[in-house]
Order: sequence, then C-alpha cells, then structure tokens
Amino acid sequence: MGGYILGRILAAIPVMGFVALFVFLLLRLTPGDPAAIIAGDAATPEQLELIREKLGLNEALHVQFFTWIGRLFQGDFGTSLLSGKPVTELIAARLEPTISLALTTITLSIIIAVPLGVIAAWKQGTLIDRFVMALSVLGFSVPIFVIGYVMISVFALDLKWLPVQGFKPIGEGFGAFAERIALPTLTLTLLYIALIARITRTSMLEILGEDYVRTAHAKGLKEWQVLMRHALRNCAVPIVTVIGIGFALIISGVVVTESVFNLPGIGRLTVDAVLARDYPVIQAVILLASLIYVVINLVIDILYVFLDPRIRYA
Repeated sequence: MGGYILGRILAAIPVMGFVALFVFLLLRLTPGDPAAIIAGDAATPEQLELIREKLGLNEALHVQFFTWIGRLFQGDFGTSLLSGKPVTELIAARLEPTISLALTTITLSIIIAVPLGVIAAWKQGTLIDRFVMALSVLGFSVPIFVIGYVMISVFALDLKWLPVQGFKPIGEGFGAFAERIALPTLTLTLLYIALIARITRTSMLEILGEDYVRTAHAKGLKEWQVLMRHALRNCAVPIVTVIGIGFALIISGVVVTESVFNLPGIGRLTVDAVLARDYPVIQAVILLASLIYVVINLVIDILYVFLDPRIRYA
C-alpha cells in the first residue's frame, strides 16, 4: 500500500506540471492586457509600458514561466496584479465560505441522495422510483444559476424566510451561519442529489439481482438488513467514487453559486480575477483546484481497499 501511495504521489507531479504549463500559456496567449486594466482607459503608452516592466510582462514567456515556477517551489504564489496583496493571503481570506459551502452541500447530498437511491431501487417501477428519476433529470437539466434565482425568489423574496445574499462565519454564531449558507447549499445540493441518487439506484439494482441477496431473503432476514448489510455495502465502491468526483466538481459549481448569492469565496475571487486578467490569482486558484482533485482521487483509491476486501494494491 505504501509503495502504491508513493507511486501515485510521484505520478501527480508531472500532471500538476502540465496543468501549470497549460494555465500559464492559456492566460498569456488570450487577448487582453492586464496593464491596460490596471492603469485604466486614460493611461498613456508610457504609463502602460512602465506597468508592464514592473510586472515582468515584457519578458519572454519562458522566462516568466520559470520565474513563476521557481517562486512556487518557495511557497510564493505571487502578488495580485489588481490589489497588490499576496495571492496566498487573498485565497486564505476566501477559503471559509467556499469550504463551508462544499462541506454542507456534500453532507446534505449524501444524507438525502443515498437513501433515495436505495429506496428507488427497492421500489423499482413504483411512483417513488419515478419521483427519484424525475428529480435526477431536473437536477441535471436545470442550470445552477436558474435554481439559485428560483430559490431566492421563493424563500427570500416571497416567503422572507432567509436572507438573499452574504455570508456569516460560523464563529459569529451557528444560527447566522446557517441562515446565510442555507440557500446556496440547497441550490448546489439539488445537482449532487441527482448525481448520487442515480448512481446509487443503478448500483443497487445490479446488486439486488445477485445470488447472495436472494440467499439472504431465503434465510428470512428482514428487508432493511438485506438492503443495508448485503446490497448497499457491496455497491459502496461506485457510490464513494461518484461522491468523491462530486466533491471535486463542487469547486466548479461554487463559481456560479457564489456569484449568485454574493458569497466572498474562492468562486467570486476567481470571477473577479478573470475579469481583471489577474494572472497570479487565476493560476493559483486553478492549481489549487487541480491539487484538490488529485488528492480526492488518491483518497478514493485508498478507500476501495477498506470497502472491498477483494481489492489489493501491490
């Protein structure tokens, strides 16, 4: 197991290197001038040239790239072109809203989606099964921002149950935190309930037709025992896989959700950086998202060993 984990970590290094190179070239080869955005419309050519010189934008691409990589190895993600603050400081200040939204979303999705998928498979062809499938289609079909605006219209503007926008840290009180995080969590949760419930149902249907499940029924075990101990336990691998992938995909989902609900998280930071062509911030955020994805995939692979004894890594 130790050798496998080490191999995966070593294999992730060239992947992250490729991501770094791709992001670096993509940002610099697209149209637009950060110096013009920083200086404003009234800037003279001399002022623009001074800004480019100060930021190192006049240097050759390979010089800019290796300078940036060298700083990364020292833990320096650079300085924001827009605010002049260190990128690590900007990201650290925005982490709590994004992490809070991700954790509440994936937790609520698992609590709701896994039982729904199990029940849908157990009651295949019934009204419950059709309801779960309709919910899945709805979750996949409707864009996140549409769901978000519907949530705001119903729960904030019409019913006035919850505030429209903003974020309160959990340190300021759980009630205020829950009030602000509820609508964005529900918005993202609808998407991931659809994903997890559908995979859970499909996996359960395959397992429920196995001989050992029929044997369990023949032994007189109660229905919930058959479903939980025999069926759900044996389809844990695909369910955990899709949960892990869903958690990684939340990183992209928060960009839209945080914009809709005005949450000061990584998603909003990314949008602002893209609009301002703030290279250091964009590069750092994409690298961070890629690293999270790689780590989550590694954790999922390790969990396979505990979920299915038949899986062994040399």
